[in-house]
Amino acid sequence: MLGVSRVLSMALALSVLTGCGTNVVNPVTGKTERSVMDERTELAEGKKAHEQVKQEYGTYNNPRLQAYVNEVGQKLAAQSHRANIPWTFTLLDSPEINAFALPGGYVYITRGIMAYMESEADMAGVIGHEIGHVTARHGAQRATRQQNAGIGVFAATILGAVLESQGVSGATEMAGQTAQGVAAGYVAKYSREQELQADTLGAEYLSRTRYSPSNMVDVIQVLKSQEQYAADVARAEGRPVQDGNSWLASHPSNDQRLASIRQIAAQYKGTYGDDGRERFLKMIDGMNFGESPEQGLTRGQNFYHAGLGIALTAPDGWRIQNAPDALTIVNPQGDAALKMIAIPPKAGSSHEEVLRNAFKATQGNVTRGKVNGFQATHFMGSRQLANGQTQAFEATIVTGPKQNNYALAYLAADANARQRAYSALNATEKSFRALTAADARDARPWVVSVVPFPRGGFAELERRSANVPQVDRQLRLLNGLYGENGKLRPGDLVKMVVEQR
Repeated sequence: MLGVSRVLSMALALSVLTGCGTNVVNPVTGKTERSVMDERTELAEGKKAHEQVKQEYGTYNNPRLQAYVNEVGQKLAAQSHRANIPWTFTLLDSPEINAFALPGGYVYITRGIMAYMESEADMAGVIGHEIGHVTARHGAQRATRQQNAGIGVFAATILGAVLESQGVSGATEMAGQTAQGVAAGYVAKYSREQELQADTLGAEYLSRTRYSPSNMVDVIQVLKSQEQYAADVARAEGRPVQDGNSWLASHPSNDQRLASIRQIAAQYKGTYGDDGRERFLKMIDGMNFGESPEQGLTRGQNFYHAGLGIALTAPDGWRIQNAPDALTIVNPQGDAALKMIAIPPKAGSSHEEVLRNAFKATQGNVTRGKVNGFQATHFMGSRQLANGQTQAFEATIVTGPKQNNYALAYLAADANARQRAYSALNATEKSFRALTAADARDARPWVVSVVPFPRGGFAELERRSANVPQVDRQLRLLNGLYGENGKLRPGDLVKMVVEQR
């Protein structure tokens, strides 16, 4: 949360590669294909983008765990169809359930998905899938497709990786922010065939490194369980369940992938080694769970950011969405929100400069006051867009602790939604405050804790866990038992979530 989103702007600023392309032999299929990205270009542009991806998402600050991810990744890459290129494996400090890859051998896995893996072999399955995208040159194929869409070649490949790492909501927002619209969506997607091919290659690379290919089944099952969990929580909260009319609709469903990978895994008849479960659990014991303190922490209806020294409270029923570039507090109907953005110093020191430089505010009414002792300026009027048109705009600029400026923008789908939500939007703004001692006590990070399964079962585990949302469901999800009747014996190693001490 509260950082400028850089990856997309970096992608669109990269040089546009031109020309008719060249013939390249696909290392996986052995077939010659026309491509605008040869291997040298892949390596060069991937190296450029890598540092900016790390800057955008942040690498998880645990050298031991980073080395572990790299060790497993390098072992898989050495048995892949492109063992000749240098490979880089990075654990990102993100709670998102995801992994993605860039052309040139750059593979990223989040600590979010690591928490839901059950073994080293499961983690290897995730990494193997991403290696498959690189070895089959899926990113280069996607970059070649962009020529018909009019987007810079590597911009397209980075955009695709960003959309995949952001998930559906991020894809919708970020694609909408570009001028490319449908074209950006077209080049950003991996096809169904590419996803299934990456699953197949992941199984093959597992087999080559003495992991059972059946662990690819476990990986897809984790994704399917996450999908079911999200649907169950939405129903419990009275929200609509996301249907297939989304960015993910172009991908094979997790049911399809599960059926396909089961057939593929069954074809492997070899004897495989230890799945590395105890080693893996030992490595992730103590790993951060959920949001990172550096991005701020959501606890119930409160948001705390110890580093910035601020806190806010959302109205009952409103949802807090904590992203790297902004904090958005959304009403239950989803048609109104308060969006808090950290203002970079270069936008100006005074509130008038911030409104003029950061938001291009034009005509409107200005009201000066204070929010919990902090100087504040409320603006209601219009702002000029990049295309020269004007847009209604309402926001409060607040100078908070450490003289940092923040914008709290009022967003609504229409005038009626704004009117219905206005008092709650204003109350949320008024909750902006300096972090108190009580807030600081509530803002302790959560970490994964590996413990013996207690005799009291999940009920006892729940009593001992931190107060994470949907804790009963989360504990089963963390331990690969969501929606299943699998039994654990007392003493079996399991994962739970506790407050960091």
